[in-house]
Amino acid sequence: MKHIKIAPNQVALVFKDEQLTQILGMGKHWIGFGATEEVFDMSAPFLPSQELNVLLQNADLAEMLDVVEIADNEIALLYKDGNYRQCLSAGKFAFWKGATVYTTVKADLNALYVDETIDKNLIEKGLLSTYTRSYRVEAFEQGVLFVNGAMVRTLEAGSYHFWKNSDTILILKTDMRQITVDIGGQEVLTKDKAQLRINFTVQYRVTDLTKALAENKDFDKQLYSQMQMALREIVGKLTFDELMESKDQIAAQVMVTAMEKAKVLGVELAGFGVKDIILPGDVKEIMNQVLIAEKRAQANVIMRREETASTRSLLNTAKLMEENAMLFKLKEMEYVEKIAEKIHTITLSGGSQVVDQLKQLFVK
Repeated sequence: MKHIKIAPNQVALVFKDEQLTQILGMGKHWIGFGATEEVFDMSAPFLPSQELNVLLQNADLAEMLDVVEIADNEIALLYKDGNYRQCLSAGKFAFWKGATVYTTVKADLNALYVDETIDKNLIEKGLLSTYTRSYRVEAFEQGVLFVNGAMVRTLEAGSYHFWKNSDTILILKTDMRQITVDIGGQEVLTKDKAQLRINFTVQYRVTDLTKALAENKDFDKQLYSQMQMALREIVGKLTFDELMESKDQIAAQVMVTAMEKAKVLGVELAGFGVKDIILPGDVKEIMNQVLIAEKRAQANVIMRREETASTRSLLNTAKLMEENAMLFKLKEMEYVEKIAEKIHTITLSGGSQVVDQLKQLFVK
């Protein structure tokens, strides 16, 4: 005989010849020779060394256990007294009925979405990363969900969780805010074959998510090419001089040309502007020479205009002095005064004739 003691919240299974013969609860017990016992803590899952299905054939033991069966396409989240403990894969598991409460939440891995019964905090913490795949759409984004190559739905901002299975999942996202793209160094030929480099900028906003992401591949690259083609089309119809005179109107013309094409891409154009027109070195030199010649011509015109005005003024003054002797005398005295201001010393030679000459100048 063998004496054993079973503590509270423990159970002992007694085996003889590998057969379950007794189930012993709390207390002191005697077991016969040749018998062995396994003591289990009822607060822990039931993990026997014997085959579980064989042990469950004992009705008394089966009554003391909660059994959970998980299929190959399932997992189960195990909670102990309401707190998450672990994730169980396919198999059969048993838990003691008692003060400790074990509960499970099953999930079908063949499903597409992780449903609401699964605590999303477990996914965010990475505890279910083996079984799930997660995507995030930012507040300023929208997305399109493709499953096995087919478009399923559009996605608003938020976090999306899917089970890992044979389904192929693809999420395409795009920024829904207004976007500015600078396009530089575009080589363009004018109507008269002048080669220019133009830098321009485009503002656009995605308005039709399905067209932009599902019906068009790389819509932003296509928009880039369309804006280039629209600019070339407009500039190619203008001579160099016409281009330089109407460069402020090019933006409006490009907008009109590209607007409908952009809508096919699911995009609305918000603005277009030419930043710089860069001339080749020889053309730039010629333009500088033309500019210098124009400015010189303008300067000559201004000089001739001023000379004409000055001559006209002198002619008017001469006519007035011719008609009025007093005015002529006053003008004469004005010039004598200007001359006298520059004279510091007067030396006379020649006797009274010089004095008489001066007197004739100042005395009527």
